[in-house]
Amino acid sequence: MIQRVTVPGLFTPPVYAHASVVEAGTKLAFLAGSVPLDADGKLVGPDDPVRQAEQVLANLDEQLRAVGSDMAHVVSTDVYVVSGETAVLSAVWDVVEASGLSIGPHSSTLLGVACLGYTGQLVEITATAVVPEA
Repeated sequence: MIQRVTVPGLFTPPVYAHASVVEAGTKLAFLAGSVPLDADGKLVGPDDPVRQAEQVLANLDEQLRAVGSDMAHVVSTDVYVVSGETAVLSAVWDVVEASGLSIGPHSSTLLGVACLGYTGQLVEITATAVVPEA
């Protein structure tokens, strides 16, 4: 069974859920890309990849809590950064490492990309997490 979740405290996505939870022995949550938008859909931290990474992680944390998980139970992420400069990618990665994601540690891929879905968006993180039994 698949449970698709749209998080009430986040900006309502146009055509996707914030997370999908699949129970197959261990319950897993497959989260849509967390983006640097506030609850009203306004971009946070224009031209500031570090501030955007902080917002993305705050949104990711909210997505995880909505499905009964948390940063410590994330098993995999993909971190997308609009930049080809290693210094910018490293600055975003420092924010990721300072978050609760480093508790796992989880597996992750850090990617420099040409663009992301929202105008001015510089950072996005997708995640898969275990949803622990209550």
